[in-house]
Amino acid sequence: MYESYYGFSERPFQLSPDPRFFFATNHHQRALSYLQYGLDQGEGFIVITGPIGTGKTTIARNLLANIADENIVAAQLVTTKLAPEELLDLVAAEFKITVTGSSKADVLQSIEKFLINLNKQGKRALLLVDEAQNLPVETVEELRMLSNFQLDSKPLIQSFLLGQEELKTIISAPDMEQFRQRIIASAHLKPLNAEEVKNYINHRLAQANCNKEALFSDEAFQLIFEKTLGVPRKINIFVDRLLLFGFLEELTNIDCNAINEVAKEMSVELTGSLSSNALEDINTSQPLVINSTEHVENIKNVLREVEEILESSIQQKVKMTRYVDKLLKQKNREFAELQSKTAESD
Repeated sequence: MYESYYGFSERPFQLSPDPRFFFATNHHQRALSYLQYGLDQGEGFIVITGPIGTGKTTIARNLLANIADENIVAAQLVTTKLAPEELLDLVAAEFKITVTGSSKADVLQSIEKFLINLNKQGKRALLLVDEAQNLPVETVEELRMLSNFQLDSKPLIQSFLLGQEELKTIISAPDMEQFRQRIIASAHLKPLNAEEVKNYINHRLAQANCNKEALFSDEAFQLIFEKTLGVPRKINIFVDRLLLFGFLEELTNIDCNAINEVAKEMSVELTGSLSSNALEDINTSQPLVINSTEHVENIKNVLREVEEILESSIQQKVKMTRYVDKLLKQKNREFAELQSKTAESD
């Protein structure tokens, strides 16, 4: 795609969490230090909360990637609304535990046997539970019960809980006191400020070996901050599309005009909705009055929204067609050069 055009060794703004691209703001670094402390303790729960896209999974994976202790055996769950028995089944599956029998007692016995065997090898288990805000209270309590597995007063398993802000509400419930007492470290992640957005983008570009100087102006960084509100995942999506746009338009640097153009194209993706007015018009249930001027005007507004979306979609398809055409021409040139070199060597 745009990698060769801008001289990147790889795409710098991939959505998949990659510890190599981890950027530690002061806030994230402090959270990472808390988590490292909790991990060093070898017991209790570690809780990471934050809005969608602020880097909870990335910071946990970065911590795991830099663990010097090879004796930690980790498994990760991405949860939905699991019942306690379903959670135990998933834990067994992720740790590749063979379960004999089908009852809850059978699963628990198999997990305990596995953890004891790890302990005999000088190892311990670490469980990462992502999207933990989806867990019912009784399932979170089941995690606490798992932490009761001990040998010689040493816990056999430790858990990370990663979740959106609703997780704090679950943990703060009056009947969760026992769980709260076992939290060794916790961190709440926030979006980046304007300066951090600039440093975040430059860091990821450097990791991809960017050889373009001043690819973004200071005004561009500020505008990207305003469009993404400093949420790392939105920054990745937005800047990735900006670079594709720059490649298609053969831009040597990304200016505010390009940013505004791409933001317009991506308005649905960045806001998560078409527009608040359009959604209200669509979702509000009202009696159908054929001769109502207001109703007719509402229909016109919705149709205008649909027209804009279709026009934007067509523009995107035209640009992607141009991109494919450009890519084919590039490959044809490379093939012709290869044939020429082959002919010369013959």
